[in-house]
Amino acid sequence: MELLIFIITLLVLLLITNFISSFISFIPIALIQIAVGIIFNLAVQDFSIEVESEWFLLLFIAPLLYYDGAHFPRNQLWKLRLPILGNAIILVLLTTLVGGVFVHWLIPSIPLAAAFALMAILSPTDPVAVNGIAKRVQIPERIMNVVRGESLINDASGLVAFKYAVAAIVTGYFSIQLAIGDFLYTFFVGGIIGAIGAMLIFLLRFSIRKFPNIDVTFYVLIQLLTPFILYLVSEELFHASGVIAVVAGGILSAIFNEKTEHLVAQEQILTDNLWSILTFTLNGVIFLLLGLILPTATKTVFTSHEFPNDLLSLYVLVIGIAVLLIRLIWTMIFNQLDYRLFKNPEKVYFKDEVLTTLVGVRGTITMVGILSLPLAMNSGDSFPERQLLIFLAAGVILFTLIIATIFLPLLSEPTKDKDIKLVEEKRKMIHQAILSIRANMNDENAVAALQLIKQYNVMLLNVDRQQGEKNLQNQRLQALQMRKLGLQLEGFYTEKYLTEKNIDPSIRSELEYKFKEKMKGFNTNPFTILLKQFRSMIHQRNIDKLSPDMLHQIKIGESELNNYVTASIVEHMKNNPDISLDIANRLIIYYQHLQKAYQNEDQLDREQQIEDLSFIAIEAQRGLINDWYREGEITNEVARELKRFLISLESIILMEQEE
Repeated sequence: MELLIFIITLLVLLLITNFISSFISFIPIALIQIAVGIIFNLAVQDFSIEVESEWFLLLFIAPLLYYDGAHFPRNQLWKLRLPILGNAIILVLLTTLVGGVFVHWLIPSIPLAAAFALMAILSPTDPVAVNGIAKRVQIPERIMNVVRGESLINDASGLVAFKYAVAAIVTGYFSIQLAIGDFLYTFFVGGIIGAIGAMLIFLLRFSIRKFPNIDVTFYVLIQLLTPFILYLVSEELFHASGVIAVVAGGILSAIFNEKTEHLVAQEQILTDNLWSILTFTLNGVIFLLLGLILPTATKTVFTSHEFPNDLLSLYVLVIGIAVLLIRLIWTMIFNQLDYRLFKNPEKVYFKDEVLTTLVGVRGTITMVGILSLPLAMNSGDSFPERQLLIFLAAGVILFTLIIATIFLPLLSEPTKDKDIKLVEEKRKMIHQAILSIRANMNDENAVAALQLIKQYNVMLLNVDRQQGEKNLQNQRLQALQMRKLGLQLEGFYTEKYLTEKNIDPSIRSELEYKFKEKMKGFNTNPFTILLKQFRSMIHQRNIDKLSPDMLHQIKIGESELNNYVTASIVEHMKNNPDISLDIANRLIIYYQHLQKAYQNEDQLDREQQIEDLSFIAIEAQRGLINDWYREGEITNEVARELKRFLISLESIILMEQEE
């Protein structure tokens, strides 16, 4: 029961931090989560948590790294293989060895092996922690890709180094040959298991698809379980790296899913949404836990009287600077080698090297690893300086986050232009979809085409909401003017039709009622809408009492009226030079579509027509994204974002069709 209450409490705190971050977006959500955790700990008091490394790595690290691997641009992974591998392996070793010696020299009470363990677990970077900052500053794509790429591998190398350093403390034995051999085995075997496992799970999913009654939720759950399966098989059966297994599995799974995303759009969008929620929750819980344990660790260390409080704070500051300094020096050395030795034409300047250093924020892996330190050694003695190590690691995480929060915005350009460009590209995609639908529209599928165009126009309005409020108000004003003019003309020609034609009074009354309700529907006042719904309920009861023959006559009369009104408005717009050309063209297109739609109302083929036109529109948009990417107009990151947006559009169309 206590565990359940604790989990619910964490989720409630997570909701609170998410709410707070929406109002103070200039502070990374990771810092907010840490702060809320600290406040909660101080309010509750006597809070403590002990972490089992096995389940912690399985529960948190496996899904997070799988997700990162699946969403990393693979062409960049190969293109940037040298800096990624250099940072992920060589930099980890340098940080562990050089930093470990420095920490042992700085704090002699920390054994050398324990100092190595501390610096090893401080080696892995956490790009998720810096995402809150990256959203509002322009960090070059190459730098972010290097950090994201190295984080996929240095999590494994850092954890292996950490594991052997801890084992050396616990058992008192260490072999460099055994450590190197074990690292190579765990790395390569883990990668092979991840790749093969991802392929087998993918084949299983598609083999089961021959059973039509299986719900899409089944396939989504398989994808969510994949990282846990890969991690457990690699760790428990083959004693290889579960971390590398889930990264390799994530990369392979993404490749398989991309090949089939057009076949399983609904499944893909549901999976993406669930993964977004899961990764946000797991990352949030990690930083909440950091905030929760920080006061306890601080109190334990501060009350031990082993070190003055000012000195402890100085230790955190000095070790944090040492971590960043080692990273900066390595980055400068590697860039010189890359430029002079490997003849890389892209010269990297000092500002970019500083950005690369600051973006390397420490976070999730560091917190998970340091919390998993054992309480005692094999001899029965307590683990040396365990609380101090946890305090130092937590302090360095905070230090790197705060430094990144302060200095990255100063060194980078705002991302406002980038965001506006992304919105504009989404608008172009929707316009391309509408153009492709119009190009394939004929008399037979006019109703379906009009319905689909209407859906895309709604999506276009949703995208436009991301633009400036002034621009949005101008668009709304133009749409308002167009709709008012259209309704005025509809009223004029409806009255003219009803006056000139000899129509049965009952049919005439029904046609007049429908047009009046249409005019009232233009009013968005909530009270007016409520009254309209009430009138509609009463009216429907009266309609249900009419004979089938009368209902048929009303339908014929309504169809004739609509054809007359739409044809008259189109002719009116073509012959009236006083109306704004843009509004006139939009009204002509709108009523031409209506005119064609009223001439063909065969509902039997409509769903199939919508599906056919939807595929045409989706392919047109996908082709547009590919063209932009090939011509270098968009980056790989933007292309991925637009493809996710395209999957969302496709899913909305499919769901609305089902409704």
